[in-house]
Amino acid sequence: MQLESSTQIALIAGGLIFLWALLLGVWKFVQISRSPVGQAHVYVDIAHRAALMYAFATVMLAPFVQFSAWPSWVNIVALAVVVAFFVGAIAAYCLHGWRQDTTNQYHPADRGLTAATIALIIGEVGGTLVIFIGFVVEQARNWG
Repeated sequence: MQLESSTQIALIAGGLIFLWALLLGVWKFVQISRSPVGQAHVYVDIAHRAALMYAFATVMLAPFVQFSAWPSWVNIVALAVVVAFFVGAIAAYCLHGWRQDTTNQYHPADRGLTAATIALIIGEVGGTLVIFIGFVVEQARNWG
C-alpha cells in the first residue's frame, strides 16, 4: 500500500527530528563530561528531551493522517503547523543552551514570548485536533 504524502511527510519529519535529538544528546554528553558538576546547561537538556518527545509525537501523527477523512492538503497544512512549532520550540531551547543566557526563558515574563507561546499552543493543539478529528471521522465511517 502506498503511503499518503502527508504520512510520508510526517515520518520524514519525525525521523529528522529524531536525528536532531540524537545529535543534541551528543552535545549534552560533551557538556556533562566537561562540567565540574557533571551537568549540561538546563536548556541543552531541555532541547534534547523535547526533541526526543517531539520526534515520537510527529511519528504518532503519521497514522492519523494516513487514515484521515480529510483531503491530503488539509492534513499537510495541519501537520506543517504542528511540526513548525515543534521545530521552533526545539530551536529556541538550543539557542538558550548555546547562549547559556537563562535557566528559565519565562522569567522575567516577556510579551513577545507570551504571544509566541499562545501561538504555539493554538498551533500545536489546533493542528493536532484537525488531524485527529479527521482520523476519528474516517474511523467512524467504518464502525458500522
